[in-house]
Amino acid sequence: MTVKEYLEDIPPERAEKMNSLIDLIKELYPDAAESMKYKMPTYESPEGWVAVANQKNYVSLYTCSPEHLVEFKKKHPKIKTGKGCINFTNSVDIPLDDLESVIKSAMSRGH
Repeated sequence: MTVKEYLEDIPPERAEKMNSLIDLIKELYPDAAESMKYKMPTYESPEGWVAVANQKNYVSLYTCSPEHLVEFKKKHPKIKTGKGCINFTNSVDIPLDDLESVIKSAMSRGH
């Protein structure tokens, strides 16, 4: 499956969120390698990676380590996070400005 095919299968209510995450990643890292490495759209730089996924009830941004989420979690305690991911339900607006630092951290200091 290609990234394009993956994105075509996303329900409309989450497609906008997915596209805004991907657009931000591409804006920050236009030379990032795009693949389906983790069975989801994945963007890699020489130093790290991020990936985005459509889940049943939310859209997720994955990073390679919880350290990339520390500041984001302090600013947005009500947004659900996992070990190295952030989950955006349909009712949550994605704080793109605050995600820039998460993406930059993961893409430049991946583990």
